Amino acid sequence: MFHIPGMDCPSEEQMVRMRLADLPVAALAFDLPARRLVVDHGGTAADILARLEPLGFGAQLAESRALTVDEARCAPPADDAAEARALWVLLAINAAMFVVELGAGIWARSAGLIADAMDMFADAAVYGVALYAVGRAAAHKLGAARLAGVLQLLLALAALAETVRRMMTGALPEAVGMMGIALLALAANVACLLIIARHRHGGAHMRASYIFSANDVIANVGVIAAGALVAWTGSAWPDWIIGLVIGAVVLAGAVRILRLR
Repeated sequence: MFHIPGMDCPSEEQMVRMRLADLPVAALAFDLPARRLVVDHGGTAADILARLEPLGFGAQLAESRALTVDEARCAPPADDAAEARALWVLLAINAAMFVVELGAGIWARSAGLIADAMDMFADAAVYGVALYAVGRAAAHKLGAARLAGVLQLLLALAALAETVRRMMTGALPEAVGMMGIALLALAANVACLLIIARHRHGGAHMRASYIFSANDVIANVGVIAAGALVAWTGSAWPDWIIGLVIGAVVLAGAVRILRLR
């Protein structure tokens, strides 16, 4: 049993799954609200921990014991077709919102929306890697993950550079546009988590994970709040600040993906 403080949303669960894909693992049981992972595996607990630590989620071994034959669990057979259908929908939603937020961010002169678009791309990349990996070997999965990580890294740097550029020019964003598109993005993230709840084992804890999807939901709420502050104060600083924060979060996620081995 591992305590993983930084694992609080489905995209981070996917990263953990990718990290352990080629180890002798019989079953994985995720509890996102509790930040806990139970692994039935061969080999030693140290082998599992050594794979989890480079992710930067703060993984710690909480308990380890040998299982009897009766206790050992086998992973349920995967329904690849159902998983693929769900992943296609998730990929489509996130990819569409990436395009919408990017276009709206340019139109509304909002660094926050542009950075949030990159966050949508980050989710799309994770789901795209998972879709590519359905029925494939672990090596294919890791190779695709690294490619997604490189693209995410480049987009995160671009978002941060755009935020700095807007700070230099001093353009005031369109506050109403910011809030409207961020509300749409928030609805898209909720829809994605509901889809996961319907198509994954342990649907109840996946629905609960919606509450703890800090990266996505807080980013959306942050852009909405920034838009309200821009409208109230007449200053672009709230937009610039949220743009820098979200860009940094996306950049950190890209580094974590690139550290997968």
